[in-house]
Amino acid sequence: MRSRILTLILATGIALASLALLPRAAEMRGPGNNQGYEPVQPVAYSHRLHAGELQIDCQYCHSGAQRSRYAGIPSADVCMNCHRFIKAPRSQVRAEELAAEAQGRDPEKVVSPELAKLYQALALDESLLPVAGGEPQPIQWERIHQLPDFVYFDHRPHLAADVRCQKCHGPIETMERVRQMESLSMGWCIDCHRDPFGKGKNAATPVASTDCVSCHY
Repeated sequence: MRSRILTLILATGIALASLALLPRAAEMRGPGNNQGYEPVQPVAYSHRLHAGELQIDCQYCHSGAQRSRYAGIPSADVCMNCHRFIKAPRSQVRAEELAAEAQGRDPEKVVSPELAKLYQALALDESLLPVAGGEPQPIQWERIHQLPDFVYFDHRPHLAADVRCQKCHGPIETMERVRQMESLSMGWCIDCHRDPFGKGKNAATPVASTDCVSCHY
């Protein structure tokens, strides 16, 4: 009798625990599935502005995609190609110019808070002169898209096949803060390899390999 009571109590506990977890079942993910991951970055870099409004080509900053497996994160020196001259949005600069004109003084230098972080990382002051005793430090960007170690992915053949960045990364040119759009799961990759341009499985289009050793050593 006692064993039956214990079994009944245990079964009831398991049932209640299952009911409590049921609402979260839809949120459960497989290992490595970070779809929707959207971390706050140390510098609020806007792809919407740079890739969208200004139409800067992705490979200007992520040039590694052309010559290696990895697209890479641009160094602060790449940012300085533009931002040694552009230190704040035009609207902020113009507002200071109008205020200075109204007050009968010379305009002050305007440096946006986010670009100040860039200059600080390079140990530069607001005049872009080296800070005495300062030591340049890399910006600690948060990585968003990351495949498991047992997966081999190479950007080069995808670029050679005219696969657009948005195919894997989503509408990056609209994102104020980058997020992972796709699951990057094996099934998602295989579906693309079988029908890379979305023309249907029966269409006469070239397909990429689905052999295991193409992506797994």
